[in-house]
Amino acid sequence: MRLLIFRSVVFAAKYRRMVIYGQIKKDIGQILRKLCEQKDIEIIEAEACPDHIHMLISFSPKYSISYVMGYLKGKSSLMIFDRHANLKYKYGNRHFWARGYFVDTVGKNKQRIQEYIKRQLEQDQIADQLSLKEFTDPFTGSKETKA
Repeated sequence: MRLLIFRSVVFAAKYRRMVIYGQIKKDIGQILRKLCEQKDIEIIEAEACPDHIHMLISFSPKYSISYVMGYLKGKSSLMIFDRHANLKYKYGNRHFWARGYFVDTVGKNKQRIQEYIKRQLEQDQIADQLSLKEFTDPFTGSKETKA
């Protein structure tokens, strides 16, 4: 039996700018998926909102959460700027993500956290009165039926 650590994490785009949409959203999903695969980190559930990312992940205890987040945010930031050079005009440097992150432990409430993350974009749209429509899940590449 393999021991795994489950964590719910949230991290935001620098200045909480609403830049995670369209092609950037798709690329961020692909980049985070690729980085997680390289370190054997499983993305159980994820949602990319316009200004932040929610992820439910599991990983080996050989990694600390600070290492995992530093790796994901640091490497993905460089890769995002490589794919979208025009972002350097908004950010001036190669830091796409804001400093820090939120992390929560996951115990018996794993299913509830998964459901929360699934509904997060919908809740953010209601709160912000947005009507964004994304039809491809950036983390899995599969078609979505969200309105």
